[in-house]
Amino acid sequence: MKVGWVLFVASRYIFKGRGSSPVLAVLGIAVGVLALIVIISVMNGFQLGFIESILEISSYHIRLESFPQEKTQELKDILLSIPGINAAVPFIELQAISRGRRTGQHAVLIRGIYEDTLEIDKSMRARLEVEEGEFDISQPKSVLLGAELSRRLGVDVGDDVTLFSITGILTSEDEGGFDTFTVKGIFRTGYYEYDLSWAFINIDSVSLLTSDSDIKLGVKIANRFHDRTILEQVKRKLSGWEGIKFSSWREYNRSFFGALRTEKLFMFILVGLIFIVVGLNIFQGQRRAVLQRREEIGLLRAVGGSQKAVRFVFVCDGAIIGLTGALCGLVTGLAIALNIQNFFSLIENVVNKIIGLLNTLAGILGAGWMANFSVFSPQVFYIKEIPSRVLPGEVAFIFMFGLLSALAASWAASRKISKIQPAEVLRYE
Repeated sequence: MKVGWVLFVASRYIFKGRGSSPVLAVLGIAVGVLALIVIISVMNGFQLGFIESILEISSYHIRLESFPQEKTQELKDILLSIPGINAAVPFIELQAISRGRRTGQHAVLIRGIYEDTLEIDKSMRARLEVEEGEFDISQPKSVLLGAELSRRLGVDVGDDVTLFSITGILTSEDEGGFDTFTVKGIFRTGYYEYDLSWAFINIDSVSLLTSDSDIKLGVKIANRFHDRTILEQVKRKLSGWEGIKFSSWREYNRSFFGALRTEKLFMFILVGLIFIVVGLNIFQGQRRAVLQRREEIGLLRAVGGSQKAVRFVFVCDGAIIGLTGALCGLVTGLAIALNIQNFFSLIENVVNKIIGLLNTLAGILGAGWMANFSVFSPQVFYIKEIPSRVLPGEVAFIFMFGLLSALAASWAASRKISKIQPAEVLRYE
């Protein structure tokens, strides 16, 4: 089959005598690709922000517990000798009640770490933003508070906070202790739960609050999705150590991660319905084109064009529609997703100007007024700016989805060609 004449005929069909249907089909594919790229990129920004806060600050990629405390350094050296492990961080966690200048108390999870933890754990440093003061827990009674926790307690850098441990009480191992700590810094992770209920102190100061101070090791690896492989290597290296408990990040917040994955899947399906509608539009348009060009198809068959070649003409028709629409949607979608803040700011400015005009008109008429519009209001969403994360694999999948929907619709519509007999069509011509 010679491809040259097939492409020539397909281009004539797509650009000549087809009215507006190719334009509508191209616009439909472009809008679908654009919408999916922008929506999924914003969703990735939100979800990955939460996930990375959990993995880089709270759960770590791998955890080790219940090992001899005097062998902590030896265990760290063994772990860091394994390729793929970037950091091994000792820490202690305890539950406590915090009290600041305001009346009332608030539950807090205290994590005891060494003062050089941020130097060792660079991914934690990247996710933890110090808003006020500095990350300084070198003094025995220094504490760093989450931004929302400091606001709830009514304290700033330099103020005192009383911490009362309840870990021992909960485990019936001791009566708990309390002491006053000085706020050296206020941090923000971007995850509301941590900013409201987390505090960091020096690991040596944990003994001031509780005697239940078993050290755990948090391990960071280069690629968190290689956790199973790294965990197997760790277990082999520590086969002679008894009683150690191992766990990976997949076991922490499993339901939360599952909910995020399900949410993303359903968003793909819902927005992907655009392609089904556009595909049906292309299918109907191609079927109509086949019926309108019965004589031309019969002539092409009569002069030597095979059934496969003639059918390929209409498949190329759909490929041109799908490729043009998918490319337009891809370029526009990436431009918006990579400049999402400016895009939403433009929308907000346009809408607020319209609202301003309506408010002016309402003032003249003595009617009520409308408040300014915000796509992601900080009063509703716990964000400083709209996050967006473009993942190349997902963008490629969306692009191919748009292209293949047009190809599938054209291929299905072209099946009618097999029922057209050249002799019957040309008999009366």
